[in-house]
Amino acid sequence: MTAQERRAGGVTRPVPWFAPSVYAAVLVAGLYARAAGLAPHDVPRTAGFVSALALLALLDAAEHRRFPGRTPRGAAVALLSTRLVLFAVVNAVDGSQLSRALFVLVPFAAYFAFGRVVALALSAVCVAGLPVALAATEPGWHRDPEHVSDVLMLAVGLALALAMAAVAAGEQRARARLAASAARVAELSAAAERGRLARDIHDSLGHHLTAAGVQLELASELRDLDPGAADRAMTEAGRAVRLALADVRQSVRALRTEPAVPSLADALGDLGRDAGGRPRVTTHIEGDESRYAPAALTALYRAAQEGLTNARRHAAATTVSVELTLGERAARLVVADDGHGFTPGDGDGDGDGPAQGLGLLGMRERVRLVDGRVDIASRPGAGTTLTVTVPRGDGR
Repeated sequence: MTAQERRAGGVTRPVPWFAPSVYAAVLVAGLYARAAGLAPHDVPRTAGFVSALALLALLDAAEHRRFPGRTPRGAAVALLSTRLVLFAVVNAVDGSQLSRALFVLVPFAAYFAFGRVVALALSAVCVAGLPVALAATEPGWHRDPEHVSDVLMLAVGLALALAMAAVAAGEQRARARLAASAARVAELSAAAERGRLARDIHDSLGHHLTAAGVQLELASELRDLDPGAADRAMTEAGRAVRLALADVRQSVRALRTEPAVPSLADALGDLGRDAGGRPRVTTHIEGDESRYAPAALTALYRAAQEGLTNARRHAAATTVSVELTLGERAARLVVADDGHGFTPGDGDGDGDGPAQGLGLLGMRERVRLVDGRVDIASRPGAGTTLTVTVPRGDGR
């Protein structure tokens, strides 16, 4: 689990506008009570009332600046204790008893700092605290409808505050999980794109550069024996290099724009001609490729390209046959050569050292992405047969 995913399960901040809204409502109610004669109107008490509310607002602002993320447990305890003291001061100097609404902020803030259990416990304390305070100051309060209504409204306010905190916390957790999921998707997409680019580089550049290398070796061998054949081999090597350069340019264009989908039949025909006569390649294609998706056609082409590259590079084959049958439900590609063969599973005959098997690995990955299957039949001295089966799927 990543750090971002671990943070996704936690809660960061309370709803920023809720506490200031309660402060503003209590301030307006308290000033109105003084103006309407519902509460004592003397300058010291009014100044204390306004100052305590201002300190609460400043305390919230300082917490947001000091702790942009989740407030640490120790700091949260100190801040909640300070708020309780200021709530008590406001209630003491208010006189109208309207500032009791401030206590709905106690479980609301506790929900984000300490969790649901602590918030519920503090709510119960607040609900029980008001009757205790009334019993100490006004005996018989429970027979006064106004006092009973005050207790009931405080309980309702606390319940609403808890509900709002639960909804806000759930939304924050959902947003954090969504951000973590989006980051994970981005990582997976980048990894998939790196894999695709690695396969394309190996399949396209590797094929043409292998052809160029074979022709250069041939030219070196025939330089003294048959200068004309050596010149032809050099020409084919230059052609393979130009094709490799063209593939690079096409890949760059494909990264900038949506690439055109070539005909698979034409591409396989060009693949046979690119061999330059060594080995001799024959192709046979049956069926309608228009019913297949571009990804499936690309997988088939790259598989044929990989089979031909391996026959040329490793098997010392003289002939290679490429047969493709595009059926109603699936396409079947068979690439067979008469080379020296190998033992399947021992690097699959592709590459040396650390890079051993990269070509066939990339081909298997590409075919697997279109729900296809790769089978290789070979043994030393008996050639190699590569069979790739790809389902038609939904087509284009």
